[in-house]
Amino acid sequence: MSYDISLKLNKHIFEKNLFMALTNNDIMKKLRVAHKLRDDDIVKICSLVDFAVSKSELGAIFRNENHEKYMECGDQFLRNFLNGLVIHLRGPMPERKKPEPKTTI
Repeated sequence: MSYDISLKLNKHIFEKNLFMALTNNDIMKKLRVAHKLRDDDIVKICSLVDFAVSKSELGAIFRNENHEKYMECGDQFLRNFLNGLVIHLRGPMPERKKPEPKTTI
């Protein structure tokens, strides 16, 4: 009898943890709040990596999942935003100096 209860309990805990995973939309929302970003800022950040995004697309990404105009944030969008955020926070990478060829005499 206790074996059935523990199986049901473990199954319930496992299912609950599956639903608690963060989606790309959740990550975008958390980054937006953590860095105090407005829609204009996010558009500028995406433009740093030549990724065009409109304010209406951002509005759809930040909507509630149950809203009819909700849009799922794709991996490509999140990747480009993160790359742009790195450039925004750190600045562009400095040019690498090419090593001079060694001459032997």
